[in-house]
Amino acid sequence: MSTTTSATGLDALNNLITSTLDLITRLETVVANITAENRSSSTPNPPSSTPATNPHPEINPLSLASDSATLLRAHATKLSLLIINEPFTPSAICTILRQLTSGPLPGLASAAQICVPAQYTSTISQDLGYRISLVLKETKALVQRVPTDGKALKDNGQKNKGKSVANTGTLWAACDELVAFAKRGFGGNLVKKAEELKDTVKDVMEELKEWGEETGSDEEDEEDDEEEEDEDVREVTQSLEAAKIADTQAMLDDLMNSSSYIPRDDPDKIRERLESCLRRLRLVTLLYQATAKRRFKNLPQAAPAEGSEIPKRLDEIMVLLKKIPERFGSLALAFYELDPEEIDKLMDQCFFDCFAVAELLIKPWDGEKDEFSEWVVKFQAEVKKA
Repeated sequence: MSTTTSATGLDALNNLITSTLDLITRLETVVANITAENRSSSTPNPPSSTPATNPHPEINPLSLASDSATLLRAHATKLSLLIINEPFTPSAICTILRQLTSGPLPGLASAAQICVPAQYTSTISQDLGYRISLVLKETKALVQRVPTDGKALKDNGQKNKGKSVANTGTLWAACDELVAFAKRGFGGNLVKKAEELKDTVKDVMEELKEWGEETGSDEEDEEDDEEEEDEDVREVTQSLEAAKIADTQAMLDDLMNSSSYIPRDDPDKIRERLESCLRRLRLVTLLYQATAKRRFKNLPQAAPAEGSEIPKRLDEIMVLLKKIPERFGSLALAFYELDPEEIDKLMDQCFFDCFAVAELLIKPWDGEKDEFSEWVVKFQAEVKKA
């Protein structure tokens, strides 16, 4: 311990570390509960309850979160330097911990509290809560690195110092992501979410397309496949004979029929279904792209006023936009398993959801009809034909 570090100062620091960690833990619980409530409000049939209202409508929660994260990042930078360098000064560290607990930490929890789904949508409220939780988690990890013995971390070994630096870097990244989220604003975050979901649908489409192409259809591929299959048959037959298994032929039949590729004779018309699915998937990716460009980009950066029907409508849209990629993921598995009945069932579900979200998108936010309304009608017609 440095000669300038008094026992009284160290005791005060340790007490403050404990109280700071207790506060962060309580705030984590508060934010987790808020996020869970927001998640339940986004379910198709949420429990009947009065929607939460913003207790401070004059405050923008995204701006509050951004300001709090920026300030917290600055304090964390100073704290990380103080705990790894000599002279170790408990009083300076105490000052920073008090600044954290009196400003940015409660500010983050307040931002989560006033970002109510009825005004900001469940999607944005949940995403904000998640990012705030991550900042709180990394802040706690950094505070836990503060030495309690009065010695700077560099005196406690390079490993401890390295962990502190890593904690700080992770906290910086969490703060930067929260600030970026806030700067995108209300409409910008919905645009980004739609683009991410579009990419997921596109990934499923590319995987299915690649899977369909791997089956091979020209004569050269057939000859190569037949040679490989003959070799496989010989190897398996020899193995089975050596093991004296009686039902050799039955097991070989199972082996030959276990391929996840579309068989050449295609008795269940899997390829026909796949081609129809791929045509529709291309249309669905266009729907996501058009939704982001023609509907979400027209939303303001600031959330609508309380009482607006737009957040509720957006939540209904987002529930379907999130569900569709999951449906297509299940549909892809049905294709891989060559299950025509499951393919047909999931195909119907997928495109029913697409029609439903298209219906929700037909009207602009302020009016009855626009150019995109006509595009949506054409989209529905094309999906039926595909």
